[in-house]
Amino acid sequence: MIDMPATPSSPGSARSAAVVNDEIRELLAATGGWLYGQTRDRYEVLVAEWAAVSRTESLRDGIVEAA
Repeated sequence: MIDMPATPSSPGSARSAAVVNDEIRELLAATGGWLYGQTRDRYEVLVAEWAAVSRTESLRDGIVEAA
C-alpha cells in the first residue's frame, strides 16, 4: 500500500511545480504506473495542483504560453 497524505494539499499551497511533479513521479513509480481507486484520485489531485502552480509560476515569471 502506498503511504498517501490524509488530506490533499490546498490549491493555494506554497509548493512549487517541481515539488508537486516529484510527488507525481514518486506516486507513479510506487504503483508501477497503475492507478486505481485512491491512488488514481491522488494522482488527479496532484495533476490539478501541478497545473495550477505551473500557470501561477509562468505568470509570475512573465512567461505566458498560448492556450
